[in-house]
Amino acid sequence: MSLEVAFFDLGSTLIYAKDPWPPIFVRADQELVKVLQRAGIPVDSQTFYDEFGTFIDAYYAQRSEDYVERTSFAALHGLLTGKGYAHIPQPVLRAALDAMYSVTRGNWYAEEDAIPTLAALKAQGYRLGMISNASDDANVQYQVDQWGLRPYFDFVITSAACGIRKPHPRIFQIALDYFKIQPEQAVMIGDTLSADVLGANQMGIYSIWITRRAELPPDGALDIQPQAILSNLKDLPVLMESIQSNC
Repeated sequence: MSLEVAFFDLGSTLIYAKDPWPPIFVRADQELVKVLQRAGIPVDSQTFYDEFGTFIDAYYAQRSEDYVERTSFAALHGLLTGKGYAHIPQPVLRAALDAMYSVTRGNWYAEEDAIPTLAALKAQGYRLGMISNASDDANVQYQVDQWGLRPYFDFVITSAACGIRKPHPRIFQIALDYFKIQPEQAVMIGDTLSADVLGANQMGIYSIWITRRAELPPDGALDIQPQAILSNLKDLPVLMESIQSNC
């Protein structure tokens, strides 16, 4: 079978974080708390997240290990319920999260070779899909538009929207079903071995590991083996031609 579709991860693959996250998470927390306070919820940033540090820390601390996505909306609702505020209107929770994400979005930037690579793949005749692990679907969709990625993608799915995180087969199967293709007709490009590469390998999708923002094993040994390794995106079109010729 010939290759037809290239699936991409988003964070640390097409976009990257410029500055260290901890101080940004603190500022994001402050904006979230301001919205809650304006809605009459007497919380403060000094004590609200005393168990975790920040709300984002709380999200990661409580995230499921069975690849079920617990969204930031659910995490915020759970934290507030635990503080005795169980009946906050959903629009207030959404506004608080939007305020938080308005800060964190400022630390993401598109890779210089992202759009040129996507354009080259489209010119080669490939269809493109995005499979992103994310705590909030709206935040991902915003960034897809913010960085001009939308015109290149036929399909964007997040774990927040479907409820399942990579490497679970279900999120990959949803993407394959959308394009009506077999796993052998797709590649997956991402920076995370335990999500992008493992998930693709389990499905029979050709896995391509992008290493420039990846967490590299200290000893250099890979427990999860990608089928191809690139340090950047700009070399992807040539690699795709090579893979295609061997199909």
